[in-house]
Amino acid sequence: MLNNTRITRAFLWLILLMLAASGVDAQKSKSKKTKADATSAGQAVLWEPVKVENRDLFTGPGGDAMRPDLSSIKFIEDDKSGHNKKYKISDGSGNVWVAKLGREARPETAAVRLLWGLGYATEINYLVPNLTIPSKGTFTNVRLEARPKNVKRLDPWKWRDNPFVGTNELQGLKMMMVFMTNYDLLDMQNKVLKVKDSSPPKLQYVISDLGSTFGRLGNNNLPVIYRFGRIADSPKAWNKAKFIKGTKNGELRMAYTGGKSRGIMRGITVEQGRWLADLLNRLSDSQVRDAFRAANYSPAEIEIMSQAFKRRVNELNQAVGDRNLAGK
Repeated sequence: MLNNTRITRAFLWLILLMLAASGVDAQKSKSKKTKADATSAGQAVLWEPVKVENRDLFTGPGGDAMRPDLSSIKFIEDDKSGHNKKYKISDGSGNVWVAKLGREARPETAAVRLLWGLGYATEINYLVPNLTIPSKGTFTNVRLEARPKNVKRLDPWKWRDNPFVGTNELQGLKMMMVFMTNYDLLDMQNKVLKVKDSSPPKLQYVISDLGSTFGRLGNNNLPVIYRFGRIADSPKAWNKAKFIKGTKNGELRMAYTGGKSRGIMRGITVEQGRWLADLLNRLSDSQVRDAFRAANYSPAEIEIMSQAFKRRVNELNQAVGDRNLAGK
């Protein structure tokens, strides 16, 4: 009798464990489905055709309408994402921002404006030369990145697995990473932003962290030590950095070292380089200067960076302009 009771209890426990496990599996399945639905229910956008010549690269993607109201700043919480010091704050209009401090603030502000000027989806940001955050202190050159109420931040997207693989716009974005010497191309730096008040909702594929730009790439691709030599936010270093090595078998050879590129710079064709060159050539000198001016670079730095920008565009023009080079 005792043995039968023990067997019955063991059987009941087994049933309970199976029910609990199935409940967990169902919850996981529901969670995955919800995440998948949120990611797929919308129009994927990486780049859109725009009138490049009319873009205001000083105010950037937020324009004057989104400019932060600095009349009243409130600290909300620490933002612990990434490696740089960041705070979540609200401004006088009640808009929420992520304030980024340190060396990456200026280059990220300029990088966003250049990409947006070409038609790429980007975050909305502004550079504030001086900002006092209550209980935290007063800081110089603070990048404020918007957190609009109508935008939901979804999972990261992958360079090698996304809806735009092989397209001109994705290959162009890769080239711009070399153009701006961005050595941080980990997938975790990318975000899908779901703009909820558009119909259908837009799923904007953006690079959320562009702070590792406008400097110098590492000097090698060796394991572990590939970081040596790289630096961000150095106009003089950026002016000396190489963009394109040349062409081979109809493809561009990008001068990319010192980052975990995982081969994503391979397979960029000369024709795709020509597509990007056509966009870059439409940006005026004043627009380029405005992008760096918005990031609070000094007049001397703006001059260096504007010349570096022009030299890179010329490198690309030369590489894609002579079709005879494609087979060399």
